[in-house]
Amino acid sequence: MADPSPFDGLDLYETLQISPNADLDTIHRVYRLLAQRFHPDNQETGSAERFRELHSAYLLLSDPATRAQYDIERHRREKDRWRLVSTGAQAEDTFEGERLARLTVLEVLYTRRKLEPRDPGIFDLDFESVLGQPREHLEFTFWYLLAKNFIKRGDQSRLMITPDGVDYLEGHYEANVRVRRLPAVS
Repeated sequence: MADPSPFDGLDLYETLQISPNADLDTIHRVYRLLAQRFHPDNQETGSAERFRELHSAYLLLSDPATRAQYDIERHRREKDRWRLVSTGAQAEDTFEGERLARLTVLEVLYTRRKLEPRDPGIFDLDFESVLGQPREHLEFTFWYLLAKNFIKRGDQSRLMITPDGVDYLEGHYEANVRVRRLPAVS
């Protein structure tokens, strides 16, 4: 079994605010811009933690060999996430599949809130790729989470986690992880 990546759970492309298809020149240019903004010496917008994240992401993505390895790992994680959600929801409309979808939505919004506190919202459409389900199939999931005040709509109707949602997710996180580990990985 391979050692866990120090970037597990982080999308380095999001960290650098670039497309996964970005060329090397774009990576350099965007990194320089963001590094200036978040450098700890910048009195107005400096952030040592954010600068370290940017620098680590830049080092990995600017080297073609490590970027290729990261892309393979990123693709595997996305595929695993789809498999985990679809395994839980194989029998359409199962209670367990719906519960897993709700917890996954909360987990994604929780992560977004932590990584981007000034821009914590995610559009409904973005969940189609994360959950591997069309938006129409997620209407019940969103309705439930909104009605329970676990999520709310913010700017441009983007979904955001609420404090109640954070408490619920943290209270049910272990059960969520256990359910995801049940299927055998081949």
